[in-house]
Amino acid sequence: MTIKGLFFDLGGTLFSYRNVARTNIPILIDSVRKMGVDESDEKIKHAYTNATREISHEYADKPYYLHRDLFHDMYLRFCAIVGARYDPEVHRHYHEIQQTALFNCLEVKPDCIETLAFLKDRGLYLSIVSNIDNDMLEPLVERENLHQYLDHWTSSETAKSCKPDPGFFDFALQKSTLNAQDVLFVGDSPEHDIVGAKRAGMGAVLIIEEGIEPPLQTGRKAVDADHTVHTLKGICSLV
Repeated sequence: MTIKGLFFDLGGTLFSYRNVARTNIPILIDSVRKMGVDESDEKIKHAYTNATREISHEYADKPYYLHRDLFHDMYLRFCAIVGARYDPEVHRHYHEIQQTALFNCLEVKPDCIETLAFLKDRGLYLSIVSNIDNDMLEPLVERENLHQYLDHWTSSETAKSCKPDPGFFDFALQKSTLNAQDVLFVGDSPEHDIVGAKRAGMGAVLIIEEGIEPPLQTGRKAVDADHTVHTLKGICSLV
């Protein structure tokens, strides 16, 4: 297999999710306290975990959705489970604070820039192919100056398709003008990244961050990746 390009997932791949839970949970708890919920913090966290699991299953077969709608439905289900009377104004306030906090807590992995620079120097085509809305993807690329290493970056919102739907992979391939067999897809989600990439005919690299579970998994059986790495630098030996 001659590799001519690499497509990267964003969250959990180029950026770490390590700070997400401890950033989101206090904001979440504060929001339901404003709706009069006096359950323990642990019960509130458990309710959100259950809501996330249930809505992830509901969305798993949708070929396309906006993530703002996904998170909206998660919050509605969370309120029902925890016994809160949904207040749209509280939710709006929570969403605004949570999005800003999420943006600020997402950090590029320590070897991200080094790895992208190495791959670019090798003349490889590099892109981000992410299940994310534009209002998060574009600012993150700009904040970290990733555009200087990337040939393109594409959100599911732009593609009107969400991984593992084949439409997203076809969309990214058309932008790159590469053939599927010439591309390695790198991602942290077995169900979204690895299943979708393999179905599209790409090579697939699963990246694992110790102690961090990829979000929105449903427990469905996934296919094996061609390679597994624990650091982005581990990809350099594959090309």
